Amino acid sequence: MLSMKHKLEKEDIIEKAEYCLNCKHKPCVNACPLKNDIPEFIKELKENNIDEAYRILTNTTVLGSICGEICPHEKFCQGSCIRSIKSNPVSIGKLEKYVWDNVEKKEINIISDELKGKKIAIIGGGPTGLTCSAFLARNGATVTIYEKQEELGGILRYGIPEFRLDKKELKKTIDRIINLGINVKYNKKLGEDYNLVDLKDKYDAIFLSFGANVSSKMNIEGENLKGVYGGNELLEKGVFPDYTKKKVAIIGGGNVAIDAAREIKKLCAQNVYIIYRRAEEQMPAEVKEIEAAKKQGIEFIFQNRVNRIIGNSNKEVQKIECIKTELIQREGESRKVPIDIKDSNYLIDVDYVIMAVGSVADKSIVDDLELETTEYGYIKINDKYMTSKEKIFAGGDLSGFKSTVAWAAKSGREAAESIKEYLIK
Repeated sequence: MLSMKHKLEKEDIIEKAEYCLNCKHKPCVNACPLKNDIPEFIKELKENNIDEAYRILTNTTVLGSICGEICPHEKFCQGSCIRSIKSNPVSIGKLEKYVWDNVEKKEINIISDELKGKKIAIIGGGPTGLTCSAFLARNGATVTIYEKQEELGGILRYGIPEFRLDKKELKKTIDRIINLGINVKYNKKLGEDYNLVDLKDKYDAIFLSFGANVSSKMNIEGENLKGVYGGNELLEKGVFPDYTKKKVAIIGGGNVAIDAAREIKKLCAQNVYIIYRRAEEQMPAEVKEIEAAKKQGIEFIFQNRVNRIIGNSNKEVQKIECIKTELIQREGESRKVPIDIKDSNYLIDVDYVIMAVGSVADKSIVDDLELETTEYGYIKINDKYMTSKEKIFAGGDLSGFKSTVAWAAKSGREAAESIKEYLIK
């Protein structure tokens, strides 16, 4: 029997589901990286067929609870909802998470046994690797994940703070995937505990999905001073300096910048600045996370570029020099470009600087693989996710895909389909 709390929650969810118009052209589906059949799962939810709603979702995703929680819905599905033209969009994220969290049958369905007898190694247990593993296992393959950490999840566990993603809920999602019969070898680092040559003799295919979590450099003066850190590394390791009563500048406009800023503010920093060279509406971070950061007291400095970092006699961060920018529309550019405003330089006193302007793959690991790479250092793949070496595939951040969980999962699912085609050709 449902408790009063659960009864009210269910009534609220049904009301949100009823709000969906079940559009014929499904703009929400077209805007979803995973192409989840949103109107269909909501239709089943309206009729209280939660098991069927879950089955529809698992046709395209195995990370429904995660995407329902942290996906930038306002930029994907909800941003294209017909309802949003004159009113508020359908609460697609909340509906997806509700289905995933409340379905009676927790198992993810097996699709076929076409890959029975095939053995596949997955290098990295983040969202790309987990999704690829799941879809291969659902097709009968024997899958083994090699994970460098003590637990699976990748950026989901070691990059996104607890206040944004409940790690207990994450574990439930991962357990559903592992319960498909997937093997996991923990604390195994590529290049140290094993190499590709070893794996090629044991497996029919190998999928590289260990991510790209090395913070990008800006190539500005002062980047090597004491007190300059990479946002990705801070969030992954969870080891922070003492920020008590300190002033911290975060450079960047994505979720890593917001996550780092909010985490640092919680650690008693006096002032936390997020400096972004474009306008607020151009920030790639989720709107709800930007608003949460503002409520937390984080100061945003838009249309400003950090030109250099200035140190003291001990080579410690002391100040940053900013230059104000203006946005202009150039022919052939999809969005406005920030241009420096002459003589607009000014200084801000800071104790720490956090770089959050993107990330790249670990060059030392990639170089050892002896695979062809792109000009940006990503592993080069063809349209079937295959690398320059036979039976080795790659995807996710490692191959330059967009850095959101939904895009990572899409990459993993598509790679699984390509590996399947390769193995049964």
